[in-house]
Amino acid sequence: MKTARTSRAMAGALAAIIALAASTSVIADDPQPKKIATIEGITEYQLDNGLRVLLFPDASKPVVTVNLTVFVGSRHEGYGETGMAHLLEHMLFKGTPTFPNIPKSLQDHGAKFFNGTTWVDRTNYYETLPASDENLEFAIQLEADRMVNSYVKREDLITEMTVVRNEFEAGENDPQHILSQRIVATAFEWHNYGKSTIGNRSDIERVPIDNLQRFYRKFYQPDNAMLVVAGKFDEAKALTFIQKYFGALKKPARKLDTTYTEEPVQDGERFVTLRRAGSIAAVGAVYHVPAGSHPDFAAIEVLENALTMEPAGRLYKALIETKKANKLSGAAYGWHDPGIIEISAACEPDKLDDVRNAMIETLENVAKAPITQEEVNRSRTQLLKAREDLFADSARVAVQLSEWAANGDWRLFFLHRDRLEKVTAADVNRVAATYLIRSNRTTGVFIPTDK
Repeated sequence: MKTARTSRAMAGALAAIIALAASTSVIADDPQPKKIATIEGITEYQLDNGLRVLLFPDASKPVVTVNLTVFVGSRHEGYGETGMAHLLEHMLFKGTPTFPNIPKSLQDHGAKFFNGTTWVDRTNYYETLPASDENLEFAIQLEADRMVNSYVKREDLITEMTVVRNEFEAGENDPQHILSQRIVATAFEWHNYGKSTIGNRSDIERVPIDNLQRFYRKFYQPDNAMLVVAGKFDEAKALTFIQKYFGALKKPARKLDTTYTEEPVQDGERFVTLRRAGSIAAVGAVYHVPAGSHPDFAAIEVLENALTMEPAGRLYKALIETKKANKLSGAAYGWHDPGIIEISAACEPDKLDDVRNAMIETLENVAKAPITQEEVNRSRTQLLKAREDLFADSARVAVQLSEWAANGDWRLFFLHRDRLEKVTAADVNRVAATYLIRSNRTTGVFIPTDK
């Protein structure tokens, strides 16, 4: 009997060991997000299916933001597909079998702000909710679900096509907007950056639902997306929810082609004249510049700001203080591929020639009247202060991280800041002499007519 009890005990112990080993094996084999890097409190992870994840804990406010970025924008659209990325963004608010009414689901969870945006290199979906484990799980589940399970139905396409067409028509009725579109289209002969994100009217109105669904299945996959969670949340729970909902998505067998079109160097000034009914004239100028990841881009951004900032900017003084123009704007676009500096001004029709001449002279006269270190310091300080203020709102940080990720790597967000801090007057004058030149310029004017 003793031997039998001993044998049973040994057998029981052996069974327990085997069970424990099996349990341990299951835990060890259960895929977990792989930690990649941590920079200034932001940690990157990657799932086996290719999804990239950024966690940015910030307990300063009782809110959490979940931001899904899909790396598809107007740059990725083919012939007959213009506006498809933007139209699809609208369609992803029309529901899934699990969340048939997405806006209501977001509002039911206390979302005060949620949106989607489309740009040249990416599409964003984000929501900010009261911080709680329940809301965190909900938002992660929602974004995983609509990334692959959205209806994208024909009847929804009919209604959303009308909404998007209304956006298109609103842009067409804005003189500065439509002039900008025409100038950029003229500056880019071959690259898709020359096509507006809103798209072509006929493409918007006639896109077949099968084509839109195919575009959706091609690009909306975990290996072509990044999830950012920012705000007040438990990191371990966030990773658990991300693995549960996003980790369950299969990595697609298809391989995405990389875009490879490169805009040739512009070899002479180009000019656009736009005549439409209106009362206010407008002037715009565009110059090609390198991509946002290029070392020159920080100096280009400082240059643009030094020219347009109020009240000390050179263009502000030349156009607004002299009352030649009544509105001035500018931007340096740091995209995935080489982008542009764009300057725009609105004025009375009889001052159009004066504004155009003063704008070009100011932009291309930097070689004769170099930007001073004082101007650089003022511009750089303003840009760095704006970045510092950004961190008061973790939701805005999440969006900016996704923008730089679309440019090639989210860590560019920090590298660009480091480059800004080191920009000198010599750097700014060098990029001005390189890029603000006549052969690299595309200028346009909007001439208002009676009808």
